Amino acid sequence: MSTLRQRLLITLVRAVNAARAWHMLLALLIVLVSWLALTPRPPPEIDFGWDKLNHILAFTALGFSACMGCAGERRACLRWSAALLAFGGLIEVLQLFVPGRSCEWGDLLGDALGIACGAFLALAVLRAAASKRSG
Repeated sequence: MSTLRQRLLITLVRAVNAARAWHMLLALLIVLVSWLALTPRPPPEIDFGWDKLNHILAFTALGFSACMGCAGERRACLRWSAALLAFGGLIEVLQLFVPGRSCEWGDLLGDALGIACGAFLALAVLRAAASKRSG
């Protein structure tokens, strides 16, 4: 096994054991996403050029952090995923009251896709870390 791959797997194993850090990151991301979503004019430097891509990437980060904080507990990951989807729905409703913003079903779909991508990535990382520990 290459040295780079060994280092990466060791880092992943350590990351899996850092649930508190993942929860703190999740809290910070929730604050950041809330601010970006409820600001009439978010900074253009953070815009990826397509609104739906912004949603997918933001919620991928949220879903990944949430599921990494669960350390592979599928039910907990599913609960967090449902909570994040509800959070995305709440943002859409609140955007009705923000000048220059709108409520769109497509945004909520982007949120759902992002959550699924984040959860999938987290579970893949957790599986790789578990195989490293057992192997």
